[in-house]
Amino acid sequence: MSTLHPYAALTPDLILDAVESLGLRCDGHLLALNSYENRVYQIGIDDGPPLVAKFYRPQRWSDAQILEEHDFAAELAAAEIPVVAPLAFDGNTLAHWQGFRFALFPRRGGRAPELDDPQVLQWLGRFLGRIHLVGAAQRYRVRPTLDSNSFGHQALAQILACPQLPAHLAPRLEAVAREVLQRVDAAFAALPDIGWLRSHGDCHAGNVMWTPDGPHFVDLDDSRMAPAVQDLWMLLSGDRQQQAGQLAEVLAGYEDFAEFDYRELRLIEPLRSLRLLHYCAWLAARWDDPAFPAAFPWFGSEQYWLERIAELQAQCAAMDEPPLFAMP
Repeated sequence: MSTLHPYAALTPDLILDAVESLGLRCDGHLLALNSYENRVYQIGIDDGPPLVAKFYRPQRWSDAQILEEHDFAAELAAAEIPVVAPLAFDGNTLAHWQGFRFALFPRRGGRAPELDDPQVLQWLGRFLGRIHLVGAAQRYRVRPTLDSNSFGHQALAQILACPQLPAHLAPRLEAVAREVLQRVDAAFAALPDIGWLRSHGDCHAGNVMWTPDGPHFVDLDDSRMAPAVQDLWMLLSGDRQQQAGQLAEVLAGYEDFAEFDYRELRLIEPLRSLRLLHYCAWLAARWDDPAFPAAFPWFGSEQYWLERIAELQAQCAAMDEPPLFAMP
């Protein structure tokens, strides 16, 4: 007998009732926004601009972990860094309703940044430097760390237990993944004294909104302790020469506000490898959520796993190359 996913109970009426439980009056307009890990909606509000409601995935974060992320966002906002921080109601940013936890945010528009523009890259670098200056001031106490255990070894165990992995491909994938993880472990072991800080954690172009006044950063849901370079490498694209040029522009802005340990450039390909494994494991772990088979129908196909094996083989080769170079 199938069991309904917890999000099945998240009906439009429940969503609007939850928002109104905070003393607001909704005008009935509700628009689902693009989000899979959580459920996120734009809510029309009487006598005010629309708000964005995020309903957190059950059993992913504890209340303490969510509130620690909220506190970090508040620190950044207090430092006049353009992040979209949750709104407080009676001093609380995390609310509970009918078994769900949710938070409300101001709606902030914008477009994707032009990452081929050197001035845009420098601007992003300056704001990331400011974020990391705040992020390094103290450590997370309850939120996790992005490391080879959580994003690599645990992810591989999740993948190998996944029914969507064809049995005849599992030995090949496991073999190349373990080669990848040997290199990842060695890369981190070679830098035992690098700094770890509160990071954005998932700083790709989709989590940066650009306006005429510059960027603002959204979605700190994946924020965790990480090396500074974790928030830089996902802004890079193209071939090695292109990425080196982009990195130089980002760091030119970054170092206006924060020092960068250039040894961390050795971690770009290891971190990329961990993200590849973590993404596969994330899909496997969420497959009981009906939104995932509908959005990712190719997951589980033989072609999908052959492509992942090829990517991991390419990562082994990439980690054997000298690190990406950007002039200090």
